[in-house]
Amino acid sequence: MYEQKRRFSGRRMSVHVGACLAMLCTPLLSSGAGPPGQSPPSRPDRKVWIPAMKEVHAKFKGQKGSFAEFGDSITVSRAFWFTMRYHAEKGPPEMVKAFRLVNGYMIEDCWDRKGPEYGNEGQMTIRWAHENVDTWLKRLNPEVANIMFGTNDLDSLEVQEYETKTRQVVQKCLDNGTIVILNAAPPKHGRAEKAAVFAEAVRKLSRELKVPLVDYHAEILNRRPDDWDGALEKFSRYQDYDVPTLISRDGVHPSNFQKYVGDYSPEGLRNNGFGLWSYLVLMRYAEVIREVLPSP
Repeated sequence: MYEQKRRFSGRRMSVHVGACLAMLCTPLLSSGAGPPGQSPPSRPDRKVWIPAMKEVHAKFKGQKGSFAEFGDSITVSRAFWFTMRYHAEKGPPEMVKAFRLVNGYMIEDCWDRKGPEYGNEGQMTIRWAHENVDTWLKRLNPEVANIMFGTNDLDSLEVQEYETKTRQVVQKCLDNGTIVILNAAPPKHGRAEKAAVFAEAVRKLSRELKVPLVDYHAEILNRRPDDWDGALEKFSRYQDYDVPTLISRDGVHPSNFQKYVGDYSPEGLRNNGFGLWSYLVLMRYAEVIREVLPSP
């Protein structure tokens, strides 16, 4: 399934880029996003995770600019991270600034470290990461690791095991001197309540372990509280990933609505799930580089 998605999402499309994202989208990264009318989920304070990550990085002995992607089919898809480098320069000003910082600091081939040898593979859960993270850290020794498991875990794990194994994976990274960007996985069709519980477990871990968080789950619900799910009947005329909401027709993977490929305007970030996640990770990684890592 993920190979089809990688081929499908790798095509370069024309884009429509808005210029007003700074006002509407950036606050979500710093203040915590949640569905309208609800209290935003609690996140680790920058004043806490920045000094904590400086302490972690002081132990790092590997190559500057190395960036790892640990995750499942959502991560292995080239619709995440890889294709953004072809479009980011056309984004709004704060994204262009973040992209130039990341692109100038990160090792170039880290835009496309896809596959199980790099810690990302379809159909995997945190159990797979727990079994293999020592090998990944030894072989890759990343300065920063972006971690997101949870979508497949909803079908086979309970939250206690998920939280315990995620904690252990993150801690092994931190002990290695690797800064972790922890991600709360997106909501899932038929598993929305359980996905919310898993997302809260990730928020709890990010606070307790003092690591930066990308709350992808909350960011989706903030933008599409009632119709994030591409499996809904209202989207029945669309197919696969090409659906104008944030989760695909399968109800599982982020969407990749072709009209908004490479569009990081507020409208684009409401209609392309992979674009939204790539944007969020870019902004958080840029913040890590700016606040924690040595100057490029």
